Amino acid sequence: MKSKKKLSVVVPTYNEAGNVEHLAERIDKALSGIDYDIFFIDDSTDDTPEILKKMSEKNSRVRFEHRENEKGLATAVIRGFEIADGDFLACMDADLQHPPEILRPMYAAMMSGADMCIPSRLIKGGSDGGLNLYRKFVSGTARWMGKVLLPCLRRISDPTSGLFMFKKEMLKEADLKPVGWKIMVEVLAMTDYHLIVEIPYSFQDRNSGQSKLSKSATMEYIEQLFGLMKRGIKHGKVTVTRWSPEFTRKMVAKYIEGGNIPEHD
Repeated sequence: MKSKKKLSVVVPTYNEAGNVEHLAERIDKALSGIDYDIFFIDDSTDDTPEILKKMSEKNSRVRFEHRENEKGLATAVIRGFEIADGDFLACMDADLQHPPEILRPMYAAMMSGADMCIPSRLIKGGSDGGLNLYRKFVSGTARWMGKVLLPCLRRISDPTSGLFMFKKEMLKEADLKPVGWKIMVEVLAMTDYHLIVEIPYSFQDRNSGQSKLSKSATMEYIEQLFGLMKRGIKHGKVTVTRWSPEFTRKMVAKYIEGGNIPEHD
């Protein structure tokens, strides 16, 4: 069995005082038996930084950086990637619409040999039930635009999600630009990889706080796509594998809990 790798979870926060403690508790439970830490990159104007400070004092796995002179989800995530020291890096939202429990099967996918794991709402076992009709329309339109403009997104079922995990070594030669709100699109376009595993997950209702979706964010996404049409690297052969819910559970048993499970579904 492979030796386990360290995981760093990067979480950008903006006024998420009602969520961060519960999020950290659920991450800790989900990653039981795994070497991990959490990097909160915080731009908040509410009590979130005070809460994060107290959390970091109580739990050595929790780290945070509060930024006064810089704002934006993309720059926050990239900053987290820079300072995180895990073998694998994960990115997720703080509002609990990305269920922390999905980190465990994502880690199993990485341990199985994937360069990147992307949970999907749109494959067997997944659900986007946490989105209202308007946000489903916006999300669907964003996916369609991305796939039309960027060939590297076309085989990914849910390419505009903010939830993903990948090998940190992929960033060594990557020229990531902090533009837009879909940082995974940037990673897919600007890094070299060979195997992507998609696993199913159910998008959740927001726990508290307000959505950050805005017209300006939409315009930034469009700017990002057109920029990546020019900057994006050429990719060689890429294999995209989709795991069923049943196979996902088997891989968690094999790569995290030590069960002797065959690798083929």
